[in-house]
Amino acid sequence: MDIDEFRRRVRDEFGPNLEYATPANVREFLDGLSLKQFEGKLKRRIVLNEPKTTYEEILKDFFSRVLDLPKDEALMLLWTMAFELSFEVLQHHLADSFSSLIGE
Repeated sequence: MDIDEFRRRVRDEFGPNLEYATPANVREFLDGLSLKQFEGKLKRRIVLNEPKTTYEEILKDFFSRVLDLPKDEALMLLWTMAFELSFEVLQHHLADSFSSLIGE
């Protein structure tokens, strides 16, 4: 997918200013993007060979590899990661707010 298609999909899903984005539909959208990325490409088993042993090492490796990607691919990858993490934080914030309202 190129950057223009990516923008179109995001805006079609969430509106021109992302006004329809919620923690739930962001998760569904990103899951759908991941499925489309691998659709038809996986013909055999996936072997996980992760030499990094800590989350910190995995993050460093990820960001290091992103620096070597073509700029549009890096932009889409970093944008989706930031979008996902931001809405995950929002979901936890909302859960905390609602739990204090209902006395949990």
